Amino acid sequence: MKIAVIGQSLFGQEVYCHLRKEGHEVVGVFTIPDQNGKADPLGLEAEKDGVPVFKFPRWRTRGQVLPDVVAKYQALGAELNVLPFCSQFIPMEVINAPRHGSIIYHPSLLPRHRGASAINWTLIHGDKKGGFTIFWADDGLDTGDLLLQKECEILPDDTVSTLYNRFLFPEGIKGMVQAVRLIAEGKAPRLPQPEEGATYEGIQKKETAKINWKQPAEAIHNWIRGNDKVPGAWAEACGQKLTFFNSTLNTAGLVPEGEALPITGAHRPGVVTKRGLVLFGNDDRMVTMLL
Repeated sequence: MKIAVIGQSLFGQEVYCHLRKEGHEVVGVFTIPDQNGKADPLGLEAEKDGVPVFKFPRWRTRGQVLPDVVAKYQALGAELNVLPFCSQFIPMEVINAPRHGSIIYHPSLLPRHRGASAINWTLIHGDKKGGFTIFWADDGLDTGDLLLQKECEILPDDTVSTLYNRFLFPEGIKGMVQAVRLIAEGKAPRLPQPEEGATYEGIQKKETAKINWKQPAEAIHNWIRGNDKVPGAWAEACGQKLTFFNSTLNTAGLVPEGEALPITGAHRPGVVTKRGLVLFGNDDRMVTMLL
């Protein structure tokens, strides 16, 4: 098929490369403008292959589609849009243009955790199962019909990085290739998302990642690992903002010896030990930040 790849990052680059290996013709790549003089990996790879690369800063302005931008897209004659990782808002005039429509990768088991910080919230909520969804784009936010889903177990100390690198990245690339193959073969399903179990959470930013100490240790651990390393869970201690990483739930029951660290709003002071920092939930259970 003739495919337009719309997105960015190493994930987008890998999906692009695998689709070309499958024999599809990538007629154009649409990615973000260079950041601080550095081009996105997806655009760089396409340029090496001589594939047309477009770096539109936006597709719309003041709610209106930019006609010249859409015209450049339409001139390529794409039969399918593939959005492996896309941070831009793509207008429906582009989403609906190809005869096969558009498919999007999302790193959660939709309809749970719609929104841009799906991996963070999967961990923050302490989900035991995670995974990804490839769905048909519509005019909602992660609400389109389901094409393909794959799930994985979430380990107790998984972080955003470990979950992404272990499963969501490698298996997601395979999933995107499989989804395009199903479309090419005329076998791709369109399953409406159930509204039961649907959730939407906002984007996690540094200002929203402050730790709430009025909760059990397990919830604090999930909050820390769900923000590790971006944007980073934080709290105030000794007049400074401290960012916490690499947490594990401590079930030993014995408080180790060390120096007390008063933390603003915490149930009790933390303990600085030779192995790291021990924090306490309001249930007096411990979370250990390992060195």
